[in-house]
Amino acid sequence: MKLHDELPTDHKLAQVYRWGAAFCGLVLLLFGCLGFADQLSPFNTHGSHIAGMSTNGVLSLLSVIFGLVLIVGAIVGGNAASSINMSVGALFLLSGFAHIFILDKPANFLGFGMTNVVFSLLMGLVILTFGMYGRVTSRLPHDNPYWRRRHPRQAAREAAARRAALRTRAPLPQTGSSTGQAR
Repeated sequence: MKLHDELPTDHKLAQVYRWGAAFCGLVLLLFGCLGFADQLSPFNTHGSHIAGMSTNGVLSLLSVIFGLVLIVGAIVGGNAASSINMSVGALFLLSGFAHIFILDKPANFLGFGMTNVVFSLLMGLVILTFGMYGRVTSRLPHDNPYWRRRHPRQAAREAAARRAALRTRAPLPQTGSSTGQAR
């Protein structure tokens, strides 16, 4: 099986995955680069403030890494971008919930503040939503590649019925006037 066989055929979905990953990746990349430009100490647990959030060198590095991962996902596109968005979004949500419990404790080696927790939770939800768009719902249309993957027997029956209908369809008569159209 080739990679292009696994990519969704619905180009609107691929665009949502790509643009979502690119946007969120650029935001994270910008935040991380601003932290590096400020020459932060790596493990300062109080953190310096950049863009309203506290940060340190390690958090800046992680922001750049995850930003680049999302941008690579945007470049690759398709199912890869969707899966990367869902994975990174879940990690951001877990990070936000974990850091709620370690705020103002020595274990807070990333220098998280409450604004970082809120940002991590919101960014995680946004990235996760971009990844799950058109993939997770109870009412996917039958031409959606994810519906077809979840219901292979029914998809095969529908595809066979479409092929049979195309084979039995008589060719349309060729007329020079438009009076032969159905009303």
